Amino acid sequence: MRYNSLKLRKVIFVTQYPVNTAQIKDDLYLAVNGAWLKTAKIPADKPATGGFFDLADNIEKTLMADFEDFLNGKTHTDDPYLREFLKYYRLASDFDQREKLGFKPAKPFLKRIEDLKNLADWEEKLPSLTLAGYPSPVPLSVEADMKNTKAYALYADVASLILPDKTYYTKDNPQAPALLAIFQKMMAKLFQLAGYDDDFASQTIAQALEFDRSLAPHQKDSTERADYTKQYNPYSLAEFASFSSHLDLAAYAKTLVKTDDLDKVIVTEPNYYQALDEILNEDTFPQFKSWLLVRSLRAVAHYLTNEARIVAGQYQRALSGSKEAMKAKKAAYYLAADQFDQVVGLYYAHKYFGPEAKADVHRMVEQMISVYQKRLKANTWLSQATKDKAVLKLSTLGINVGYPDELHYLYKKFVVDENQDLLTNDLNFTKITLSDHYGRLKKEVDRTRWAMPAHMVNAYYNPSFNVIVFPAAILQAPFYSLKQKASENFGGIGAVIAHEISHAFDNNGAKFDEFGNLKNWWTDSDLKAFEDLAQAMISQFDGLETEAGKVNGKLVVSENIADAGGLSCALEAAKEDPQADISAFFINWARIWGVKASLERQKLLLAIDVHAPHVWRANMQPKNLADFYTTFNIQPGDKMWLAPADRVNIW
Repeated sequence: MRYNSLKLRKVIFVTQYPVNTAQIKDDLYLAVNGAWLKTAKIPADKPATGGFFDLADNIEKTLMADFEDFLNGKTHTDDPYLREFLKYYRLASDFDQREKLGFKPAKPFLKRIEDLKNLADWEEKLPSLTLAGYPSPVPLSVEADMKNTKAYALYADVASLILPDKTYYTKDNPQAPALLAIFQKMMAKLFQLAGYDDDFASQTIAQALEFDRSLAPHQKDSTERADYTKQYNPYSLAEFASFSSHLDLAAYAKTLVKTDDLDKVIVTEPNYYQALDEILNEDTFPQFKSWLLVRSLRAVAHYLTNEARIVAGQYQRALSGSKEAMKAKKAAYYLAADQFDQVVGLYYAHKYFGPEAKADVHRMVEQMISVYQKRLKANTWLSQATKDKAVLKLSTLGINVGYPDELHYLYKKFVVDENQDLLTNDLNFTKITLSDHYGRLKKEVDRTRWAMPAHMVNAYYNPSFNVIVFPAAILQAPFYSLKQKASENFGGIGAVIAHEISHAFDNNGAKFDEFGNLKNWWTDSDLKAFEDLAQAMISQFDGLETEAGKVNGKLVVSENIADAGGLSCALEAAKEDPQADISAFFINWARIWGVKASLERQKLLLAIDVHAPHVWRANMQPKNLADFYTTFNIQPGDKMWLAPADRVNIW
């Protein structure tokens, strides 16, 4: 769990299954989850089950049932924004109308690409194409300036690839040929459904993949991107413009943000922009145009016929290992809920998340911060100057629990035109969203908008705002329940809370000050000591075996530092309870990571995810804590034993 977090989601909790206490000495994860794993079945339309997924599936069923009652007139609402969501949901659910319209709603959108004559023509139309939601090899965005988070700045990022990561384009990648074959077959069918002839489709798909492949060598891979502070590379507008001799990048940027007063652009990956002339020029325009058309056709297909929706998901299902497409009604729910995510989140929170639970979790967060402060003050490897800065940062940490105080203003602009089709409404919302996004450059930074809706089972830390956020959906068993032992709650939501706090002091978060600005507040010797400890964490995980392959310690280091800090701090808080049950603490820690996932999903996450595999999240961090050994009498020779010299403790 981190700032760029994942969406996750069933009703069978691992708590129904007995713990094999005799097995704890050899494998904590299997001791807790083994009986469940033997019978657990992954839903055909999902890549995994257990843990986060179970909670999310339960929320899915609850909300779909509620919204079905609204659509059928069994219940009513006076909330005008929920009513707009329900209108959109009704359009998304009307597959008879979607079938009748076929690809007609997408034709104008796709024709804008088909009609592009050359690079100059595309450049002239680029601002309007950007605001309309078309993909671009020079994606710009307006975000808080990482070195001055009171102000917005313009960022230049890189185009996303068709394959999950640049490493998939290497010659020896074993998964790429099969994935590309599935992608080509999927796109050929979509072009056929859209009415294009086979020769045109075949050539367009081949050119699109050629262009996509040309992007890969100039991009960072997932491991390099995991150090996200290196995204901050400010250039003057003139310097940014010099990256291309074929495009007027300065004019494009100023037109997009509607100001001539633009002095800098922050380039996330300079190597990519230094190769921009090679990537995008008149000679490569045919390949680029095909790339635009392929990506755009795939995107709009989800809003058209049911067959188009199912076909357009084939590649993603191959990546994740999901065996079947979602049923039409469920797919419509997700499509609508994603568009109105904060509206749906507030509905869920107000109906299903009580004030008693919110107050109790808020108390737990404050307790965890207090524990963290004590640990920082007692730290033995930091100088006093750095400790003081760390405590100061902790004292200014923002806390958001449950749901935002009010709906963000942007959602109040979403008005559904029921006389228009689903895709047309979606494209209108895209224009509203992007116009607002690019129009905020000179405005005050908005720190109130949550990056996750309240019905999402997850949590995050935002380093630029120095705030931790715990949506209502994660505040359920096995993570948290008023009916669970306090020690179980500390091993669940307590460790999650402290995990997010720890992100303020992981290898990335530690580079931001108490205001969220990217600024070094460490002494040189303290920074060296921290980097050595981070390297020890990298080494501890690097090369660990899973059924899908080996763990990349460098890719997952930030999350592992947060896991380690979170578990140790939650343990200390649990021990303050007079009725502390430390065995229950560690058992619930292992329980929340109980997941059964497809092999395809496991392979994908090993390659691109900054989180360690769930088995090792459950098993490795307890090995670093002395209380784990005394609680379960772990001795040398036991598989869960780790020599004291090999244990890593940072926070």
